[in-house]
Amino acid sequence: MKTKFLLIILFFVSAIFVLKVSFFPSLKSEDYIFETIFDGLDDAWSFVFINEDTIIFTEMAGKLKIASLSDKSIENIDNVPSVQYLGQGGLSEIILDPDFKYNQKIYFSYSALDQTGKTTLFLSSAELKNNALAKSKIIFKANALRNSPAHFGAKIAFLNDGTILLTSGDGYEHRDQAQTLDNHFGKIIRINKDGSIPSDNPFIGIENALPEIYTYGHRNMQGLVVTESGIYGHEHGPRGGDEVNLIESSLNYGWPAITYGIDYSGEIISPFTKKEGMEQPLLHWTPSIAPSDMIFYEGDIYPKLKNSFLVTALVTKDVKKINLENDASFQESLFSELDIRLRNIQASPNGVIYLLTDGPKGKLIKVLPK
Repeated sequence: MKTKFLLIILFFVSAIFVLKVSFFPSLKSEDYIFETIFDGLDDAWSFVFINEDTIIFTEMAGKLKIASLSDKSIENIDNVPSVQYLGQGGLSEIILDPDFKYNQKIYFSYSALDQTGKTTLFLSSAELKNNALAKSKIIFKANALRNSPAHFGAKIAFLNDGTILLTSGDGYEHRDQAQTLDNHFGKIIRINKDGSIPSDNPFIGIENALPEIYTYGHRNMQGLVVTESGIYGHEHGPRGGDEVNLIESSLNYGWPAITYGIDYSGEIISPFTKKEGMEQPLLHWTPSIAPSDMIFYEGDIYPKLKNSFLVTALVTKDVKKINLENDASFQESLFSELDIRLRNIQASPNGVIYLLTDGPKGKLIKVLPK
């Protein structure tokens, strides 16, 4: 009992320390103008730009839509596969093929029931033709079956070599399996565009290890960005311990053996924040901010934001500006005057920032400098 009490005290001391070093000064609200482009969106989760005027976005109930930002028209895209829209599950991330201009190919992640009646994460590819999906193909199905539709991860990113990274969450009730390599709970997956396995994946030929695995020891990863300097990802902690990590092949990121958070019940998940052979985060948020998406901004429209990572947050209802490649401890809070849960952030081809809000009656908000 005494040990448990001391651990709780240490947790709150750590929380105070993190709040001190990660103090969030706000950039002045008068620097920006906010314009609502769409409202009434139904649990929109992700969006991507086809061009400066046209986006495709997902709604978790299984709707894929294409929209014009100038005339504010929205049309459904047909032939979307069935999803399980329940809990944290549904139609999630969408990205374009790097050669989309020539092949009209998209990739999207979603949760669905398999033949056993349990839920897991899927990744599909398809061609976009006349506002419908053609040649749709499941290129990955996670070996991460669960009863509760929670912690899917579902973020997608292309590496420079054309391979795909996909985050697969720990399923909440299956967190211990994030430390073993015979499943896809709490893993980052790397595959080729057709679903085949790259020959240089780190665990090929390892006994009882699935060859798609790129990294392991994650919780629920909803930020994934590839820059010239590396791969960066963030993940939700429990109560505290949201993390941002530099992602490198084969590494173990520690969950749940090490964590800066505690369970929602107040129980200690692990007494350890460090262990040999497990990676430390570049930064962690304690208390949690619930990071939901991330971009690396390289445009010129907002000089104060150039060459910074921008992280949307559900709990603190803002965007954190951070510099992971230099001093990650200093952060600034952006757009907090909106006072709304932010789900997704993207920059248009010309560098204009758009924010997608969370939940029913969601909005797409355009941010412009004054």
